[in-house]
Amino acid sequence: MTATETNIPSYQENVKGLIEQLGTMLPADKLAVFNADAQQLAVSYPSPLKLQKGDQAPLFALPNAKGETISLADLLKHGPVVLTFYRGVWCPYCNLQLANYQQILPQIKKAGATLVAVSPMTPDKSLSMAETNQLQFEVLSDIGNQVASQYTTVFKYGHAPIQAMTDLGYDFHGFYGDESGEIPVPATFVIAQDGRVLFAGSVGGDYRKRVEPQAILVALGV
Repeated sequence: MTATETNIPSYQENVKGLIEQLGTMLPADKLAVFNADAQQLAVSYPSPLKLQKGDQAPLFALPNAKGETISLADLLKHGPVVLTFYRGVWCPYCNLQLANYQQILPQIKKAGATLVAVSPMTPDKSLSMAETNQLQFEVLSDIGNQVASQYTTVFKYGHAPIQAMTDLGYDFHGFYGDESGEIPVPATFVIAQDGRVLFAGSVGGDYRKRVEPQAILVALGV
């Protein structure tokens, strides 16, 4: 059965509902700040990927939500790895993306692959992410974006959206283990068991757009 024949979620369709929901939940001035930020990031980072198909994926070892060290080398011993970089639990688009990826976890496992999500959040905040979204895959902490910077572009988040978050009661810096204010441009990779990149995807700096679940399954040959 091919990926196009399976019942897989469409992020592009699901995000429409999220955008409508945010339109009713957030004050108009704050929503305008976030939307302007997304539009500017799209212009600033149209091609954020540091790796392309065929490249060798840099190895890494990072703590999971429970503080246990997870290494890419160990994961590759068991099969391919789907690796996705996201901004944080405070980002509703990240939550939607990972929830969509959770839905295709059975197909990913059927292909013999492992799904791993990485952000610069601390392990306890990553644990919150996993529990809130009922994720059944590893969520790793890349404090300082040491790994993310080898795979995708890392940038300093703007003052305006951080201030808008503060006004809404969110402590942006409280999610992270440093005060750099840096976060990754969302990106997703499928890595073959020999470490080669089979798929490298990012829709650019506009964080409202994400790699579709179907693209992952196609890359895995599901």
